[in-house]
Amino acid sequence: MKRLGHPLLSLAAPLLIILAMLALMQRQGSDRLQVLPAVLVGVGLIISGAVGRRRRRSRLLIALRGTHLEES
Repeated sequence: MKRLGHPLLSLAAPLLIILAMLALMQRQGSDRLQVLPAVLVGVGLIISGAVGRRRRRSRLLIALRGTHLEES
């Protein structure tokens, strides 16, 4: 099994979103729009990771099914 490397890096996107939400609470009016890029980047990183993980698992499942059929 693959060992998780860089545990702080895996927390970067959620921490970015939390930091943006804290900044959002402290700002007023049109200054709140400055928080939007940080939120979008954080959410984008999380979605990208989830999609990539799903694709890798799908390819692994297909490969496992293929080797199972070849052995039978």
